[in-house]
Amino acid sequence: MTQRPAPGPADLVITGCTALVHDPAERVGFAEDAAIVVRDGVITDVTTAAAAADLDAAERLDARGQAALPGLINCHTHAPMVALRGIAEDLPVEEWFNDHVWPIESNLEARDVELGARLACAELIRGGVTTFADHYFAMDTVADVVAETGLRALLGQAYFSSQGPEGREASLDFALRRAGAADGRVTTCLAPHAPYTVDDADLAATAGLARDHGLLVHLHAAESRAQSLHSIARHGLTPIEVLRRAGLLDVDVLIAHGTGILDRDTAALRAATGRVAVASAPRGYLKFAWGPTPLRLLADLGIPVGLATDGAASNNSLDVWESMALTALVQKSATGDPRWLTSRQALHHATLQSARAVGLGERIGSLAPGRRADIVLVDLTGPHTQPVHDLAATLVHSARSGDVRTTIVDGRVLMRDRELLTVDVPAVTRELAQRLPALVERGHGRRIQEYDA
Repeated sequence: MTQRPAPGPADLVITGCTALVHDPAERVGFAEDAAIVVRDGVITDVTTAAAAADLDAAERLDARGQAALPGLINCHTHAPMVALRGIAEDLPVEEWFNDHVWPIESNLEARDVELGARLACAELIRGGVTTFADHYFAMDTVADVVAETGLRALLGQAYFSSQGPEGREASLDFALRRAGAADGRVTTCLAPHAPYTVDDADLAATAGLARDHGLLVHLHAAESRAQSLHSIARHGLTPIEVLRRAGLLDVDVLIAHGTGILDRDTAALRAATGRVAVASAPRGYLKFAWGPTPLRLLADLGIPVGLATDGAASNNSLDVWESMALTALVQKSATGDPRWLTSRQALHHATLQSARAVGLGERIGSLAPGRRADIVLVDLTGPHTQPVHDLAATLVHSARSGDVRTTIVDGRVLMRDRELLTVDVPAVTRELAQRLPALVERGHGRRIQEYDA
């Protein structure tokens, strides 16, 4: 913690909390009876409650009995797909795509995307998520919703090679037009769907555009071991090696899922000259009977792994708290080592590693002076979180998204004492319900793409 004077009154002071902080080696720790001072959307001080007691402030939040955490980050999702929550259950991935999701998505209109995004933002805010990385269609609409609801987002307009060059051009156009929107809370990226739906020429062209414009690339790759083995049989290369050949490992790239990353991919990943990150959404992998993302291998390579949920059509929720708990548990089971991952390691994935994964490692992910004031307050007084012997374990394995009391982005309170302030959920759900019959119709026989991976 620091104690430094700053001119003028603060916009917000949060006092009496237990703050999750990182030491210079990025080890997770906790500061008791802390105060967090916010000015102009930035944390200017993390000090003691006593030191901030007489500080002039426009607003003060008494956070006794609560933990203050950096806002959680959902590193890979398809937010508007909350409209398809539970639409295709207990299916192999090829049936899930070909018989259900891609036929339904051929019906999508911009209004469906808007309503889905608005409902998703409400769910994210309630769950303490302050930033999400979205990879979907009609992303101008999603950017508008982000601006209205107050969240932070990394947004990319998805495209397939079947769209021709227009798909790639539209993704670039969106990324260039909307970068810095919502008072800087929107960052943008290029969003090719995956190596199995985007051909080598398009992948190479995407790498060139990313290099020319300084853009991150967000795509699905090595989603399962079966997918990687299929790629080897068809192309002689794993999906990661396909990315390497296309030049995508020499630009900043966020790889969604990576459960199919194999030992042979180590050479390609080690040779990468770009900033490579992986987003892991363990609940969906359990549903599809995939293996886990190999976090230990990626840790050895120095590759950050951020937490994610994927879309609610496959994951059923946008609950990053659940992703954090499952990450710790699944890794213990997969490695046969109860010491991997620890609760503190899981919290590191949820904070600094997730911030780096979405390209915001210098702006968010930590409660420290100079970071954007993206903060969540978590109620620790419930019977399921008491007593607290190890706060890290309590946060990862006992606390739930429903324990989030207050969500703050850029110093603006988006939810106070569980009351959403920027989304009218009943109005959204009413209109969405009216649109659902047309949205989920599959009798037309169309689909936006063919899954064959």
